[in-house]
Amino acid sequence: MLRLSASAAPRRGRRVYWRVAAFNVAMVALVCIVTLVAGPFTLLLPRDRVRGVATWWCRANLWLLKTIVGIDLEVRGREHIPQGAALVAMKHQSQLETFGVMPFLPDPVFVLKRELTWLPFFGWFLIRLKMIAINRSAGSDALTQMLTQAAAAAQAGRQIVIFPEGTRREVDAPPRYKQGVVHLYERLGLPCTPVAIDTGAFWPKGRLERRQGRAVIQFLEPIPAGLKRETFQKLMIERIEGATNALIAEARGVEPTEPERNAANLRS
Repeated sequence: MLRLSASAAPRRGRRVYWRVAAFNVAMVALVCIVTLVAGPFTLLLPRDRVRGVATWWCRANLWLLKTIVGIDLEVRGREHIPQGAALVAMKHQSQLETFGVMPFLPDPVFVLKRELTWLPFFGWFLIRLKMIAINRSAGSDALTQMLTQAAAAAQAGRQIVIFPEGTRREVDAPPRYKQGVVHLYERLGLPCTPVAIDTGAFWPKGRLERRQGRAVIQFLEPIPAGLKRETFQKLMIERIEGATNALIAEARGVEPTEPERNAANLRS
């Protein structure tokens, strides 16, 4: 049973509501400014320049989130951040990690739904950044699309970011991992860096409220390429879930269990 920790204060603060509305307005305004100013030039700029604009936009969102809402972001395990071609399997709890992780990866490519590329101007950025856009209604063809595009990204030395559960999951919800990341691991022959988060404790799914405090994204020890798919899947889930549970417990000011503490390898 989890116990209140006397040594570590909770990283979560008070609930806020009106600040969230102000942040949403500021975030939409920023998107409009960036897309209107830089959007028309995305077809002419080289990809690295487009990536620079996108990275700036992500950092600006983090600044707005900290300044207006009061949510800061800490990135742990930076020594585990891949510098070349690799899979990055990331827990997904909120919108925060979708823009929070990009500034810390050398050249990320995200697996995302194709409909996002249809958005005016913003979709142009996704196309120029060569994101892996999947038609989720295509059934088995969606897997072929993902593998083809991911192979090209790996050949270019990029970090392929995938949310293994496919969608956001609420904090404390039972894990529901899909097979997409397993297929990528097996077919591409790349190492995989698991990533744990506690962002859902600050930015809950489907709620208007936010909690002030310091959210954490933690890169964990990479899983080497070449393992059997069952071994890889078990190890990935154990690392992500164990470290995520430990981060959530820490955010709540609760002492994690010994398995969670070992899985998290905090401050390593």
